[in-house]
Amino acid sequence: MIDELDLALVDALRVDPRAPWSRLAAPLGVDPATLSRRWARLAAAGDAWVTCYPSADRLGYGLTALLGVECRADRVADVAATLARDPQAASIEVMTGGADLLLTVAALDTASLTRYVLDRVGVLPGVLRTRTSPVQRTLREGSRWLDGALDARQREAIGRAPVAPQAGPGREAALDRSLLVALGADARMPYAELAQRTGAPASTVRRRLTELRGSGRLVLRCDASPRLTGHPVGVLLWLELPPARLEEAALRLAELPQTRMCALTAGEANLALYVMVRHLQELRRFEEELGRRLPDAVVRGRQVTLRTVKLVGRLLDAEGRACGYVPIDPWQDRPLSG
Repeated sequence: MIDELDLALVDALRVDPRAPWSRLAAPLGVDPATLSRRWARLAAAGDAWVTCYPSADRLGYGLTALLGVECRADRVADVAATLARDPQAASIEVMTGGADLLLTVAALDTASLTRYVLDRVGVLPGVLRTRTSPVQRTLREGSRWLDGALDARQREAIGRAPVAPQAGPGREAALDRSLLVALGADARMPYAELAQRTGAPASTVRRRLTELRGSGRLVLRCDASPRLTGHPVGVLLWLELPPARLEEAALRLAELPQTRMCALTAGEANLALYVMVRHLQELRRFEEELGRRLPDAVVRGRQVTLRTVKLVGRLLDAEGRACGYVPIDPWQDRPLSG
């Protein structure tokens, strides 16, 4: 049975995904051994997991794009399953609206993104057309999402990981990539095991991971299945705002409690806002409030998530439970097999 402690544990790991059980024990009111057992049960069932991915905003290179894919009705599931195996497709959602699938794509540069869209996605059997919106800047992403299971006192007691100085660009690139792959599978992996996986001393791994987390170049994130979170509804709103007001409005939208992702985009709309609501009636109230706060914002489109096939590298089953992992690797550039 999933209870309030499970929800609190997941939110605690959203505050700091690598926090030791000993640090979480007092804020959550249970002993470390109980937390360890709870987490092992949730992870084994695919109901919760901690992953890692690179931040294009902080790395100084690379880019992210939101890619809408329209498919033949009888090939949507096949196309989604094929794309889910691809390391450049970080997330894949089955959506309502103008595109059947929404992909979050990681690429090294515009040329790499172009090859991905034209030579890897566009040639798949069943794909009819694509629509690409490069992300210019992400103001809020999913690692900051909290489900509201903790109060402010508990969050403050847990605290976030200490910030370390940013290492120079390009330094220890091979180690960084090895850490990304290992932590993507399990971002709570002990330092000793990370050292084994990467071939670097545990002290080097600890230092480098602290640097990468502190600089924001690697993002650690805890996610949970809908069975745990109560099946909230995810909705992507495509907004158009006057350019002079865009930055200010985006910062305000990024701080709303319903916001899971907020990004400036270069496509048919200049802002993508992904919100989480409990039901569609709540979405209507959210849009009414949005109109009052930002009367010059125009909703160009709205897409409701019907099913998440892949979430930042984690493969999900029909019930939203983790059932596999494909490392996010924008350095790979190979054709897909349909």
